[in-house]
Amino acid sequence: MKQERRAPPTTFDRKQLAKVKQERVRWETKTLKPWTRVSPEQKEEFRNLSNIPVKRVYTPEDVSHLNQSEEIGLPGEYPYVRGVYPTMYRGRPWTMRMFSGFGTP
Repeated sequence: MKQERRAPPTTFDRKQLAKVKQERVRWETKTLKPWTRVSPEQKEEFRNLSNIPVKRVYTPEDVSHLNQSEEIGLPGEYPYVRGVYPTMYRGRPWTMRMFSGFGTP
């Protein structure tokens, strides 16, 4: 018996993703480009403290390949991408803490 091949599960509808891409391209052309001609960004590329490049805008396109249940999950549950507490800062006040360690960026 031949096994049916299926596309990997996605949280987003492909037609909707195409619309999001179209809107992003329109925004880059009509809104961003004219703005940055007059008021340029401070530098070519921005990076976070882990030295990971940070895009100027994120859309569903950036996470469409992820499986919500397995790779992102819900707050307070493995893989803890959404935080270690189910209520996060709705139940505990935000605190600013210093961090240090021996990890590499």
